[in-house]
Amino acid sequence: MTEQDASEFDDDPLADITDISSLQRRDARRPASSSRIRMSGQERREQLLDVGRKLFAEKGFEVVTVEEIAAKAGVSKPVVYEHFGGKEGLYAVVVDREMNHLLASIGDALTGGSPRALLEQAGLALFDYIDRYPDGFRILVRDSPVSQTTGTFASLIVDVAAQVEHLLADEFATHKLDKKLAGMYSQMLVGMVALTGQWWLDVRKPKKEEVVAHLVNLAWNGLVGMESKPRLITVSK
Repeated sequence: MTEQDASEFDDDPLADITDISSLQRRDARRPASSSRIRMSGQERREQLLDVGRKLFAEKGFEVVTVEEIAAKAGVSKPVVYEHFGGKEGLYAVVVDREMNHLLASIGDALTGGSPRALLEQAGLALFDYIDRYPDGFRILVRDSPVSQTTGTFASLIVDVAAQVEHLLADEFATHKLDKKLAGMYSQMLVGMVALTGQWWLDVRKPKKEEVVAHLVNLAWNGLVGMESKPRLITVSK
């Protein structure tokens, strides 16, 4: 082929059409991520928290991996490490948020003027949280990693009980009962409600208001007739 022939070939309009078609096919093969809107650091952090929260609720801490979190978020593993230092850091933030949310909800609900009203409000606040945020409650009642000192089911009961202990102590003083035992009784009451809530999370029957009414019935009618110095009748002194 002469240089003139080559020049004529380069100017061939059909060759341009072929090149354009090739570019179009190449663009079609490009990953969709190239056109994805970039997130700010805070937006990415919130996205990872949402993804982690859902996965931890569905599978538990031990089963979920950093690879899975990154894949669901559409990012690479280093992005997860950059924001949280790893799976443990992400889990800790998720748990801390859920605990704060639950404790704030219960604290805001305690506005009643009588002990029974306060008991009902505390129970309803916990069941409202379970009803509206089942994923959050599942995370709080699942087994936590050994290194996690907060966010366990036991710590949930301790923290919620602390919200009502001083209220119970006031009632103990009014009825001439030992105020020092208020902390123990608050643990008992909250543990009863929380365990019932864990059961109700899956069955959802009867309605939460009815469940709380029965819980209050058991707790209140037991408290009304409470002995100042209870003893076990089946155990000899």
